[in-house]
Amino acid sequence: MLPYALLFFLGCLTLAFALNLLRLFSAPTLTDRILVLDTMTVNAIALVILYGIWGGTHLYLEVAVLFALTSFVGTVAYCRYLLRGNIIE
Repeated sequence: MLPYALLFFLGCLTLAFALNLLRLFSAPTLTDRILVLDTMTVNAIALVILYGIWGGTHLYLEVAVLFALTSFVGTVAYCRYLLRGNIIE
């Protein structure tokens, strides 16, 4: 039962990536594009966790946490640049 659920989840992630790419190219403002990139990183984190479940190892959970922290800092840096024009004061 687990392999079928993982395949279904992989299909859902593929659809989410396709819809995110569509929104990335059709977003009207830069803030919408930043939000789409943040959503794509969340989908990539879910893909890493899916691969970890599929492989049966816990190492990928730590990779996903590190990737989440890095993407959060990147999103904050983009937003600070948009608001103030620089990242470091």
